[in-house]
Amino acid sequence: MNATLPGPLQCAPKTSAWLVFLLGLMAWAALARGEGAPARPGLAYQVTHSVTVDPSFSPDGSLMVYIGVVAGVEQLFVAGTDGANPRQITHDDFGHEDPAWSPDGGSIAFVSLKNGGEVISLIDPQGGHVEALTPSSVRAIHPNWAPDSRSIIYCTDDDLQPPAKNNSEIDVIAIETRKIATVISGGINTYPAYSPDGKLIAFRRILGEMNSEVFIADANGANQRNLTSDLAFDGWPSWSPDGRQIAFASNRRGNYQVFVMTPSGGAVRLVANTEGRATAPVWTRDGASIYFPVCQRVAFGGDCQIFSAPAPPLPAS
Repeated sequence: MNATLPGPLQCAPKTSAWLVFLLGLMAWAALARGEGAPARPGLAYQVTHSVTVDPSFSPDGSLMVYIGVVAGVEQLFVAGTDGANPRQITHDDFGHEDPAWSPDGGSIAFVSLKNGGEVISLIDPQGGHVEALTPSSVRAIHPNWAPDSRSIIYCTDDDLQPPAKNNSEIDVIAIETRKIATVISGGINTYPAYSPDGKLIAFRRILGEMNSEVFIADANGANQRNLTSDLAFDGWPSWSPDGRQIAFASNRRGNYQVFVMTPSGGAVRLVANTEGRATAPVWTRDGASIYFPVCQRVAFGGDCQIFSAPAPPLPAS
């Protein structure tokens, strides 16, 4: 059975040959003018790349200081913990790294890259009164405050001859006297962090080209012991405010991700399943969340952004 066409089309005349030719000629002319057929899509790539890393929280937990890159230079910013209302507090033509807010709230320690050096310096949270703390003759990085805000633990630079690593030690400097004491030496020791009671320090020790571990020791460097004991690259330790957990980063699952464990090295758990390179975790003051930067290769550049994830509770005993 043949389908019946709608009424008006039943008597439509047949298209003549000359009309087909005319329509084809018009279509060809439209294509010649760039009309009609859609253009082939081009290759889009990212032009701008943002870098925000290394958050550290004010004592009341309402603000964070972090690094943002402006015109290719690392500057310090202060913002809410949700990233709102950012305020740039440094405006120099040299870089600023590793910001750490003091427990008493009065100062922010950071690494000044002025004149190509690496000097731990202090700045007030408003951006004024900058002063150098460590001597310019030593390349010092990764400052971490003692709980009483009277001293800072840090390490010497382990990347003086990249990609080869050199020995680096962990030192403590007294804020008032500027007296420096070495507490960890021998090998490649970085990223020191005080426990909340100031009695212990966690730190990273590189044991091989593809292996580093999280160690713990007494505050004076005694009784060093390996917490992670894994073939992967573990490091960047950070104590929870209650001292019952340590966050760290590791590439034991392929890419770098953030984990937590107890101070004895047990109960290791993944914090968040992230893509990219997640390192340098830091706990919020209330211990409810862990912040960390995630860096990725994007188009023809790289991006680093600050992420936050809920802190996993301790497993039931």
